[in-house]
Formats: sequence, structure tokens, C-alpha cells
Amino acid sequence: MLSVKSLNTEYAAANGQVVKAAQDVSFEVPDGELFTLLGPSGCGKTTTLRSIAGLERPKSGAIEVSGQVVYSSEQRVFVAPNRRNFGMVFQSYAIWPHMNVFKNVAFPLEVRKARPSRKEIEQRVMRVLAAVQLAELADRDATKLSGGQQQRLALARALVMEPRLLLLDEPLSNLDAKLREAMRFELKRMQRDFGLTTVYVTHDQSEALALSHEIGVMNDGRIVQIGSPRDIYERPRNKFVADFVGSTNFIDGTVISAAAGNGRCRVATPVGELTVQCVDNLAKGSPIVVSVRPEDVELSEAELARGDDDNVCRGIVEAKVFLGDYLDFQVKVGESVLLARVHPSLRTPTGDPINVRMRAEKCVAIAEVAAPRAAA
Repeated sequence: MLSVKSLNTEYAAANGQVVKAAQDVSFEVPDGELFTLLGPSGCGKTTTLRSIAGLERPKSGAIEVSGQVVYSSEQRVFVAPNRRNFGMVFQSYAIWPHMNVFKNVAFPLEVRKARPSRKEIEQRVMRVLAAVQLAELADRDATKLSGGQQQRLALARALVMEPRLLLLDEPLSNLDAKLREAMRFELKRMQRDFGLTTVYVTHDQSEALALSHEIGVMNDGRIVQIGSPRDIYERPRNKFVADFVGSTNFIDGTVISAAAGNGRCRVATPVGELTVQCVDNLAKGSPIVVSVRPEDVELSEAELARGDDDNVCRGIVEAKVFLGDYLDFQVKVGESVLLARVHPSLRTPTGDPINVRMRAEKCVAIAEVAAPRAAA
């Protein structure tokens, strides 16, 4: 298991100011699982990954892998990167152009201090090449591989060392959209087949949701939420997470009745009173925003049945955009315009009325920073 505790990493910028790249970062990754650090450029995710690899020396904190401390400010421990036995794949694959596929993968074994026998090197190289579906290209020049093949070659070179931890820094960012999507399945398969404990860094929300067992969303050097992909997407704990991970509607509101035993509360909003899911224990009068994903804004020309916790209202279609497998509708409800993502069979013309339903469990109340909390 990987354990990162209270990690702080900083560096001096060109103007002499201290940049706090990672601040009090803590998380754990169980053996065999993939943990993703997700966030915008400059949020500290790559610095955190490089600190784990030993390529950055943190200011304070602790990093432990499989019971071994590889960094601790308190114990004054710093294990050199080459002694950590971690595999790492960078955004740039760093393929050696003068070597063929086999030699690229074999090189890390040939230069290590305890070099395996020639036969063992050949067996290990061909085993990982088969795993990444490059065995038939072992003799091909590395420069004659496609982008996806080079990405798999970089992975093979990391895997051949049999690392106890695999670190991936934006490994798919250089691929085109279709190939990137295909490689997500390959990565997930390899991670599962090898049982590798993996830390993955990306700014791509789709990658994080597709690959991860758990996600840590970062902003301004801090982890602002950790959870499963479904938790991160469906139950964001703050406005940044809701806005960064996918698209959403934000509706300003005020709590008018505190959460009941089922975690629901009533809020006053510009679209009317709504029953919503309260992640936190919010007091009456708390200013909040309600996050509703576009696919959870249901539209119908027919009258909609109202369940106990359903929010049903009526709006006017302001605009719509055909996107192939779905339609995006902009619907004006009260003083707000909601984005709805629906099946293309719905053909309501612009300007016509339409019925809207938002189920309470899909409407998440997020406290504003200054929101008062109810007593525990």
C-alpha cells in the first residue's frame, strides 16, 4: 500500500517568490488499485507525483510504500529515486530512437546493478511485450511505431522492472481523441492483469472516471475531495469539484427547512422551491448552490408524474443543439436557464413549453464558504 501523509512541496519561482505546489496532501492507495490525481494545470498534481517518485524533495511529510518509508521529514529519510523500484511513464514517452522495441524494454534490466541473466531478460521482455500487444514488433525500430504503440512501449519499459508502484503522468495526452479512448481500456486491462498499485495524474475528467478506483481532486495545491468516480461525479462536496468534473447546472438557493432523516432538505431558488440532497448538515437560512447534471434534467412534452421527492416544473425551450447521440436543450425555468441532455427523439421546437423533472437525489446542495452549519 502507498501512504502519503501531510506532504508539502514548494519551490522558488523566477521572481524569487515561494510557490507552495503541494500543501498538506494526504491519501492512501491499497495494493493493486489505481488512484488518480485529477485537477487543472498548475494545481500541484505532477509535483505530488514527482515527490512520490523522488524526483522532488518535499519540505515536509511522509511517503511509505509496502511498509518502507521512502521519505520522512521527521525521520530525515530520503530514498534516492533509483532505489525506490517505482516505474514511471511521463507525458513524453522518452523512447530511445536508436534502439528497436526489444532493446528499449530490455535496457533498464541491462543497466541495473543486479543484472538478470540474458535468458531471464529475454523472458521478461517478451512477457511484457506480449502483455502490451507488441511481441510481434520486437525487432521494429522504435521510431517506426505509431503514437499508441509508443505509449504501450513506454509502459512495457516501466513494467519490465516489476515495480512495486507505477506512476503515470498524463500518459495519454499526446494521443488523438479516438486512440486515447481505446488506450483507456488497454491501461485498465494491464493495471488489472498485473495487479499494479498505480498513481495516475491527469486533467482529463473522462480518463479519471473511466480508469480509477478512487480519485483525489486537486486545486491550488490541495486535495479538495477524495472518493470513488461515482461519488466524485454524483456527490461533489464543493462547487469546484462539481464544476470541474463534467458539466453541471448551478442554481443559487437558501435552505428553508433543514435536512430530514433521509438527507433531504427544502431550498428556495429562482426556479421555485426544490427538494434536494444535502451532503452536509445545513442549517435553515444557509446560502447554497444546487448542482444538477444536464442528464438529470428530464424533459417531456407530456405531463410528468410527481414522486414524493421529485421536483417538477414547467419551462420554455430557448435553444437546442443536435450532437448526434444526444441533444442539448436550454430551457428557461423561472429566472434561470437550465441545460438538459436528452435523447435525440425529443423534438420540441424552440419557444414551446416543456415539462421538467429533477429528482431530489440528483440535486446536490453545496454549502457556500460562509454557510452556517446546523449543530451536530
